[in-house]
Amino acid sequence: MIECLKRIIREYQSLEPPDGLLPRRVAIGSLPGKVTVVTGVRGSGKTTLLHQRILQLIESGVTRENILSLDLADDRLYWLRHENPNLILEAYFELHPQKRGSETVHCFFDEVQALPHWQLFIDRLMRTEKCEVTVAGSLLPSPDEETASPLTGRIVSWEIFPLSFREFLDGKGIESDGTLSTKQRLTIQKAFEDYWQVGSFPGVIRLDQRQRIETHQANWNAIIASIIGHHNISHPRAVIDLAHWLADNSGSFYSVSHLTDYLKSLGHRVRKSSVVDWLVAFEDAGLLFSVNIFASSPTRISVNPRKVYCIDHALAASVSSGILTNRDSLLENLVFTALHRVTPEIFYHKTKTGREVDLVALLPSVPGQERTVMLVQVCASLADPRVKHCEVRSLSEAMVELAVAEGTIVTWRTDETIPVGFGTIQVVPVWRFLLEVEPRT
Repeated sequence: MIECLKRIIREYQSLEPPDGLLPRRVAIGSLPGKVTVVTGVRGSGKTTLLHQRILQLIESGVTRENILSLDLADDRLYWLRHENPNLILEAYFELHPQKRGSETVHCFFDEVQALPHWQLFIDRLMRTEKCEVTVAGSLLPSPDEETASPLTGRIVSWEIFPLSFREFLDGKGIESDGTLSTKQRLTIQKAFEDYWQVGSFPGVIRLDQRQRIETHQANWNAIIASIIGHHNISHPRAVIDLAHWLADNSGSFYSVSHLTDYLKSLGHRVRKSSVVDWLVAFEDAGLLFSVNIFASSPTRISVNPRKVYCIDHALAASVSSGILTNRDSLLENLVFTALHRVTPEIFYHKTKTGREVDLVALLPSVPGQERTVMLVQVCASLADPRVKHCEVRSLSEAMVELAVAEGTIVTWRTDETIPVGFGTIQVVPVWRFLLEVEPRT
């Protein structure tokens, strides 16, 4: 077993990063005494980030021998799930005995959830060896949230999302920073049409439509299967049906009672508490997200429905029935995911007259300043004067109620400024909104 591990460790040390990796604008680092934990939905690009970090270390002068990198989902390492993971250290230090205690070893463990009780192994590694540790995986429990975990308070977490629009442009070699010329804007608009069709998962970028849909569906099924297995769910068909209903209704309202009744109508004998647990599991997996009403009252939050969004609009389109999904709902989903890359604090708003504002985002604060509240309506087209009047009125009422001087309406192509009584509404095309809201680094 030791010899097998030594051979695999040597192989990983000599591997060059695969060709065609799309550049990411997320840079993971490390802090002394902390474990770097990279999480994110399956297929979002966690492995690419590990490759980027390893390359950065090598370019900074770290030798390959000082890097211990393993993909614990490698089928050749399946037996490790039933053995003491200390064998990894024994194998590495048999290869490089001179480094033990004298040089920093940079450890990278991908798909670490494949290793039972990985927290105990990493904790001992951090306490007994001179090393920096980065782990990545899907469905990782957060040690900071588990009081019994040996890593409580000792991790730095990075949640990784699929490609942003700016990263998608980087992959195509299209410049998107700074002031844009007319030609650049037209090029970006054309590229957005590709992003709209393809979506944000790196693994489908270069596939044709049929292959892309099949890959999306395979990834969706794998994520749902991993959720079912990880949580040992006894009603797998109910979970599958629930996930598909949520994808079908992306951008729409739901209540737990309604979802429970829906599953019962399909013949599933489920409880509300189980449905709540499954919704949490979807969110922990980074697949589906729920949004509450924007309110300070817990009672108001509890009695109002929630809205659901998928991690990727194109994934939702690939796995949905197509009956309920439309361009407006998918566009709203896309705007949500762009905001979610910036802040987890996203809500919807109901004005006193009952009008809805699609998204309310609390943006990260600048030191010395109050947090910015962003109000966003999403509407593919404002060509119909009645639709435009409705969207503007809803947003302007919310601006008054929440004392926000600027609102945003995201459309397919319209670019316009609308003065209202309390401030200004900016009507922006979706491609520009994505570039403006997404972080540049």
